[in-house]
Amino acid sequence: MVNMTDNEASVIDEGTFSVRRTIRIAAPLEKVWRAVTEPEHISQWFGQTVLDGTGAGAAGTMTFEGYGVIPLRVEAIDAPRSVSYRWGNDDAVRREGGPIDEATTTVFTFTLDEVEGGTELTVVETGFDRTSDPVANMADHAEGWVSELDKLVALLERGA
Repeated sequence: MVNMTDNEASVIDEGTFSVRRTIRIAAPLEKVWRAVTEPEHISQWFGQTVLDGTGAGAAGTMTFEGYGVIPLRVEAIDAPRSVSYRWGNDDAVRREGGPIDEATTTVFTFTLDEVEGGTELTVVETGFDRTSDPVANMADHAEGWVSELDKLVALLERGA
């Protein structure tokens, strides 16, 4: 079993305004795919997720305690290898529960690969140049991806 503490920290690339983290999970690709694409599974380790459908274009929200309701939309999906989500990063939109504002959003993409003993998952979040404070937001999200993906590893490796 791969221990979550063996996984790398997030990497910030200020040149491309992106954050990346790659982890290994001792779970089959199909199980990891469900955990990053199905709202009932995403809600177990990430934010409380609601989507109005499946596939590209499905829209909804993610709710995080202390952060409020964040608009969310599936941008692209290539089952079972990659899925991209666009989410709102504007505080006013979160407070008002408003729609995604393309001008202030970032996109995060999960890419999955089968590896010996499980699945390698890479998340790349881009678009921080469209946020109010790109450097601070990248640092915040880099830290967030460590916390959130460590929860995913713990969930999947304990057999939930």
